[in-house]
Amino acid sequence: MASTIRELAHLQIPLEDVRKATNNFDNSNIIGEGEFGKVYRGRLLRSGKLVKIAARRLKRNDQQGVIEFWREISMLSILNHENIVSVIGFCDEQNEKMIINKSCAKGSLLMHISKERLTWIQRFRICVGVARALSYMHDNYNERNYFVIHRNVNSSTILLDNNFVPRLSGFEYSLKHVVDKKEQVLLSNAIGTKGYMDPEITKTGGVTLKSDVYSFGICFMGGVMRKESIYSK
Repeated sequence: MASTIRELAHLQIPLEDVRKATNNFDNSNIIGEGEFGKVYRGRLLRSGKLVKIAARRLKRNDQQGVIEFWREISMLSILNHENIVSVIGFCDEQNEKMIINKSCAKGSLLMHISKERLTWIQRFRICVGVARALSYMHDNYNERNYFVIHRNVNSSTILLDNNFVPRLSGFEYSLKHVVDKKEQVLLSNAIGTKGYMDPEITKTGGVTLKSDVYSFGICFMGGVMRKESIYSK
């Protein structure tokens, strides 16, 4: 853990900067809340420019989420793809832990499919974009000698920018492993979102690349590519 923190030191952002960016975590800037804490929108000054951000604030004194916190930062720091959310940095100061990403102004995919706000073309392009992100994680070995399994692909972890370009997020449960183990089951607890999680995990005691593919299929074939989501009811 200590070596991981040292490697990520260049991404650290002072707490005072994040306070200013979010107007001291004003409630009016809350744009979401999940298992690990609230997400705040803001504008952070970086290299002389104001950048729109989304700051996910880990619940104070929540030691259970610390490992996931560092895992997500570490993973996002090495993944570089147009359909994966971009990390700006993190804050780890005065008992505050936050992950700061570039803002995805349209929010999560779930917010749109539940209200039938997307056209057929938009749905198709989002589907293709997420497929490209998974392909990059599973099969792109030009930059690295390992593959990545997301483990929690669902309509809440797919974010949309101003142009409805999808950005896969939620890497706190992700795993990476060396390429020559690609066909093996990686031992793992059954972690994921109900309705999207591969049922084979409980049978095999672990995950494979196919676990992400299953979740992708449920997300898009089961909801997004239809006029309504089966999980919005």
